[in-house]
Amino acid sequence: MGLLSREAWAQRLGAFRASPSAYMAAPEGEDLGRDLLSDLRSEKLSEQTKVSMLALSLEYPAQLWPDAPTAEAAATSLLDTLVLLPPRPSALRRPLLLAATTALVTGGVLGPTSGASLRLLPLLLGLASGGDLGRGFGPSSEQRPLQATACECLRELESCKPGLLGGCLGLLHGLLGQEGPVAPVQPLSLLLALALRNTLVIQARARASLQGLLTVRASPPGGGPWNWTLAQEGEAHLQPQAPSWPAAEEECGLSALEPSPEEARELRAAVAQLLDTSYLLTPVAQAQLLWLLGWALRGLRGQPPVLFKPQLVRLLGTAQLTLLHAVLALKAAFGEALFTAQDEALLLRRLTLAAQHPALPLPAHLFYLHCLLSFPENCPLGPAGEEAAPLLLEPQLCRGLLPSLLHDPMALLARLHLLCLLCAEDEQKEEKGQAQSPCHYLQELLAGLQQRAALTGGPRALATLCFQASYLVAHCLAGHHTVLAPLTHGLAQLYRARPALAPHFVDLLDQVAPELGEPLRVVLRQEVVSRPGGDEALRWHLQMLAKVADRDAQSATLGFLQAAAAHCTDWGLQQALLRVCRALLRAGVGGGLADLLQALARQLEDPDGRDHARLYYVLLSHLSGPKLGVALGPSLAAPALTSSLVAENQGFATALMVQEAPAPIRLSVGPRRAEGPVPVLQLQVEVLEPVYSLELRFRVEGQLYAPLGAVHVPCLCPGRPARPLLLPLQPRRPAPAQLDIRALYTKSTGLTCYTHLPPLPVKFADLFLPFPKAPEDARLGFFEELWDSCLPKGTESRLWCPLGPQGLEALVSRHLEPFVVVAQPPTSYHIAIRLPPDSKLLLRLEAAQADGVPVVLRTDDWAVLPLVGDYLRGLSAAV
Repeated sequence: MGLLSREAWAQRLGAFRASPSAYMAAPEGEDLGRDLLSDLRSEKLSEQTKVSMLALSLEYPAQLWPDAPTAEAAATSLLDTLVLLPPRPSALRRPLLLAATTALVTGGVLGPTSGASLRLLPLLLGLASGGDLGRGFGPSSEQRPLQATACECLRELESCKPGLLGGCLGLLHGLLGQEGPVAPVQPLSLLLALALRNTLVIQARARASLQGLLTVRASPPGGGPWNWTLAQEGEAHLQPQAPSWPAAEEECGLSALEPSPEEARELRAAVAQLLDTSYLLTPVAQAQLLWLLGWALRGLRGQPPVLFKPQLVRLLGTAQLTLLHAVLALKAAFGEALFTAQDEALLLRRLTLAAQHPALPLPAHLFYLHCLLSFPENCPLGPAGEEAAPLLLEPQLCRGLLPSLLHDPMALLARLHLLCLLCAEDEQKEEKGQAQSPCHYLQELLAGLQQRAALTGGPRALATLCFQASYLVAHCLAGHHTVLAPLTHGLAQLYRARPALAPHFVDLLDQVAPELGEPLRVVLRQEVVSRPGGDEALRWHLQMLAKVADRDAQSATLGFLQAAAAHCTDWGLQQALLRVCRALLRAGVGGGLADLLQALARQLEDPDGRDHARLYYVLLSHLSGPKLGVALGPSLAAPALTSSLVAENQGFATALMVQEAPAPIRLSVGPRRAEGPVPVLQLQVEVLEPVYSLELRFRVEGQLYAPLGAVHVPCLCPGRPARPLLLPLQPRRPAPAQLDIRALYTKSTGLTCYTHLPPLPVKFADLFLPFPKAPEDARLGFFEELWDSCLPKGTESRLWCPLGPQGLEALVSRHLEPFVVVAQPPTSYHIAIRLPPDSKLLLRLEAAQADGVPVVLRTDDWAVLPLVGDYLRGLSAAV
């Protein structure tokens, strides 16, 4: 495609952004990446248009450069464009650096074998260090933005390859300490902190020393300071953005790293310098810097946490949430080694007062509450492992944080969690009869939530909030009977008022501990069996009873079921009734249940229900208690999908999921079929075990071929010959390709599996199609007409085709027989080949000699010439 105008590029970029996948699947998407790289060098397009084009490559690099070779070529082209820019100021230099970095990272080609990587890394380091790289990199006024961009690019590369810049630590440290014009402080500080943290963690894992990495101030000659060995050791995907202190890092033990006295001094100096300049950074950058340095020094010998003390004094009064979060991270990391009791009290008071600010946005309010709940001294473990009373949080301090029904649901739950911590501490005061105790306030709040949830036709969100609050209270106050007893009574009243909430009760019983679960089961069972059997909420009662039924109160439960059986007229109610019977069977209920099952087997209208009742009666009559539990319990083997005995359990869910399995299928390409309107690939399939409902899905990388349809086979068995599978191909260009194949199938056990099969090649010759047969006396004229139609649009070429020992006639009969139009064996053949979608290839093989034959070819698609040459030269070896 030729050079596009600004309007054409705007239209093309707009169409791509509207639907990137659909655009790339269309024919116009094939050349988008190549046209973009080409037009970036055009002087007819404005810089604004080129910046828009580069922005597209930054947002969608995986679509533009889908594989490693294209990503490598794109990065090389972008670097060439950068070098060719004139020395005047330009808005393209920084986007070009970012685009080249992005192409290398997303394409997965960053490494010592990548030519573009070896060009980009020295360039970025030279720009970051403020070196003179020539007039091609713009005037001096553009150097500082370029240096900042280079630092950001290096930080991205270090994040993707941890340890890559391990050999640059001394150089980066020296740059940060230079006087005069150096790189901007923020990008360089974050780069040095990230490289330092990665190097320390990797070396500690490898039980190695720093090897003088901090003391080297200059780049070594030769291959540069890139530590590819260290980068390979750091492939554990360290995540510098994660705001946590992973246990894996605790296990690796930074204490295993033993720096020399000189290295310890240099490390301390580097950390102190980074902390001293941190006030120049933005709040988000400061928080990230503190987090990186805290992780780097946590547990490291010879590096006391007191280095952070000046920053701690400065930040204890901050109003920035990101900086406050960083302070709490340091608190969690170093504890009393860094924070005094006065520091902790001051920080806790600031969090409490800030959370009570009336104009605080909801996200900030939730953040402060989360910090209070996660404050280490507020969540000590009690004797039984549950949360005990807070050590620093006082009721008077957080009186303004008590929850109310008017609060947002998320804020209410967070405040309720805080109230539960206070209740655990204030239980003795409640026993003395203080009306304003936290426990009394908690009971009133729960009662209000239950009253709102009990409103008939009320919003589902109110009921959900009530059950969330109930679970939170049961979780935090599991051992406090004075709180759980009123909660149980209130939930029973809620079910009495609104049985339609039965699914919420079932879910709550699955989640809570026995301290609340067992009493709640008893009161809910009493509520259900006390209702008349014909209650309009019968389906909810049966659902609840299937969850809470057991050996207790058998007579009342069976009496309710007998009364309800007369009202179970549809299939759904009958199945719900039978689920209760199965629950009683598993609980070991005997005699009365047998009479009920006999009655159900006679009176249920649905035959499926009658069969289930009869089967349960037979099991109850013939199996002892342990065997009955096994028959109705979870299946240990893969259950049949039609089983009506096995309850829904983990094995049943596994049977319904698609499992990944080793490939029991072998595919190969069969003989070529040169017929029909489109090329068809003939596939031979073999299986190592019986396979049912096989679906083969094919995919070709790039846009050379239109999407391929799936091939379905009902059944394949080993040892039984299978018919060849036909795969129609729809090439958008006549070119070879490779098929990526995935198989979805069902095994004889009933499990559905998927697997990846080895890729299959589509050769250039597999695309050959013959022209329609012309009459015998008109074949020469037909060929000549085709021959003349190739020019002047196409091209003509001549080459030498070597022949094997069997000669030209054997070569043609074996490889080109379907495409011969005119033949004068054994020395002359005129061959016409149709190349989909709409190209043609014509060959004249004349005056054959002993060792070869001259070939004159014409085609209307010059791009196939290299493929044709390779194909003809390989024919002699294939004969």
